[in-house]
Order: sequence, then structure tokens, then C-alpha cells
Amino acid sequence: MEDELVFRALANPTRRLLLDLLFEREGRTVTELESGMPMTRFGVMKHLRLLEEAGLVVTRKVGRERLHYLNPVPIQLISDRWINKYSVARASALADLKTALEETNFMSTDKPKLVYQIIIRAPQARVWDAITKPEFTSRYYYDSALKTDLTVGSPFTYHMSNGSPVVEGEVVASDPPNRLVHTYHSLWPPLDKDAPTLVTWELEPMSGDVTRVTVIHEDFAGETATYQGLASGGYTWILSNLKTLLETGVPMPQSY
Repeated sequence: MEDELVFRALANPTRRLLLDLLFEREGRTVTELESGMPMTRFGVMKHLRLLEEAGLVVTRKVGRERLHYLNPVPIQLISDRWINKYSVARASALADLKTALEETNFMSTDKPKLVYQIIIRAPQARVWDAITKPEFTSRYYYDSALKTDLTVGSPFTYHMSNGSPVVEGEVVASDPPNRLVHTYHSLWPPLDKDAPTLVTWELEPMSGDVTRVTVIHEDFAGETATYQGLASGGYTWILSNLKTLLETGVPMPQSY
């Protein structure tokens, strides 16, 4: 059903144009999108609602404004299901398309921001465990195990199987199983030269033991190496692998 919603949303040229506009510049209001569309505000809102239902657009309320962001995760999942399994070696054109779809350029008025959303067929408590416990993260988060006790001010670090840390941070807020906020500083060169950023995980229960997960990564000092690395596919892999693990019990084959 999820794939069907995405395919239906992408089949309409007006909705594809809206996605193109958000790809050019993220964090737009309906008014800003309306100025680039040959239709009324009501028509734009109708198409945006369908894109939201398909998970291709995520909205965030900032003050009195509601900002719209492109969410590439559903397209990544379709790629994994309908392209990767039929082709061991991707053609260069498909690789270029995948890169273009994953290169999110989420911009706020001051600093870049990454906003991703995914819906997982798993209870909220189990999704929370998958995000916060090392036995889960080591299976979907680039083989890295999370170490934290989730108390505010405590360390929040990801470690490789040999024990070496790859990401360091600190817990800023923790409200199990609803919300987690932590700082983020990659230790991989050249990303280690970037200043720490801020990550927020929001979990919302839906009917039938389904959970909506929203990830907001912000406070980038411009389009840094950390921003570019995460925007070009880092989060799409992590979130689609998290979904696959929780829904099937088996993570996706490594593709990096």
C-alpha cells in the first residue's frame, strides 16, 4: 500500500513539479510554492496533502509558518525493492537518478536543516528500542553500536565493532518512547573538523501498531562536509534499513 501511494503521487506532473521546487529550495511555505505554480493556493494545498500522505513531503511548523521539506526515504525504499534486486550493478543513469533524489538541500532562513520521515509497521516502544539500544543499532546503523544511558547530559556515542568511536555527542532531552534530542559530531575525517550539530528523533504512534518516525538534523554551520554526507544518502540508508530490520527481522545487505 505504501508503494502504491508513492507511485500515485509521482504519476501526477503537478506533484512532480512541487517536488522539483522543493528540491531546488527546501523549507518553503504554501505561499512561496504557489508563486511558482500555475494554480490556486487551494490546488497547491491539495497536491501537498497527497504528497504528505505518500511520505514524500514533510511539514514542520516554525512560528506561524508551516514549512515543507522533501523526504527522499520512500523513494529509497522503492529503489531497494524495485531496482536493486533486479540489477547487481547499477547503470550510471540510475545511479545518477538515485543520487539526485537523495541529495536533499533542506534550507531554513539561516542554516541548512535535514528533515526525514518514515512509517514503520512496529509498536512505538520497539522502534524506540531500535533507536536507542546497541543490539539494534549495530544491525542497521553502519555496523555501529550506540552507547548511552539516555540521561540528560550523558554521552551519546556510536562505536564500531572494534570499539573505536565514530560519532560522539551528548543527550540534550529524552522522553521515552516519544522524543530524543542529542548533539552529533562525526569523528571521521574530514567531518571531524565540523562543529557539533543537533539531532531530534520524534516517534508518533499510529493505528495498528504502526509508528511514524521523524528525524530533524539541524544547526549545521552551512553546507559542511557532515551536512553533505548525510544529505547525499546517509539518512535514507539508516532509516530504510531500520524499517526493513523491524518489519522483516533482517537488515538490508550493506551497500556502502
